[in-house]
Amino acid sequence: MLIRPFRLGDYSAITSIWQETGLDQSETESLNDLAQQLAWDSDLVMVAEQDGKVVGVVVGTIDGARAYFHRLAVLPTMQGTGIGRQLVEAIEKRFKQRGVNRVLIMVNQNNPGVLPFYHSLGYEVQKYVTLSKKLSS
Repeated sequence: MLIRPFRLGDYSAITSIWQETGLDQSETESLNDLAQQLAWDSDLVMVAEQDGKVVGVVVGTIDGARAYFHRLAVLPTMQGTGIGRQLVEAIEKRFKQRGVNRVLIMVNQNNPGVLPFYHSLGYEVQKYVTLSKKLSS
């Protein structure tokens, strides 16, 4: 298993993974979000590659001493094999190298099945309510 930075040729594979895992919203939004993150810091978009095939992805962002990761996804046929754990460990290592001291993640309330995975990595549920608003263009 190779964990490496994103390459432009990976785009199709990672959007396919996001679609298969239900993380896609719209192809345009995914492309815009990814392009923005790559412009900010391309080293924080990481993929897992096995036998030359991209099988997982994670996108990280740093805001001062805090970091966030999102869109962690592994091909459904490869879930449960440790790929997600390796991606999280790799992004956390990048965060530490940049002086980050806290990592925050958000989990959709409709996806509580992922909580044991995050708990096993040392993440704890915080009692915050997250509000959002989409701003029109």
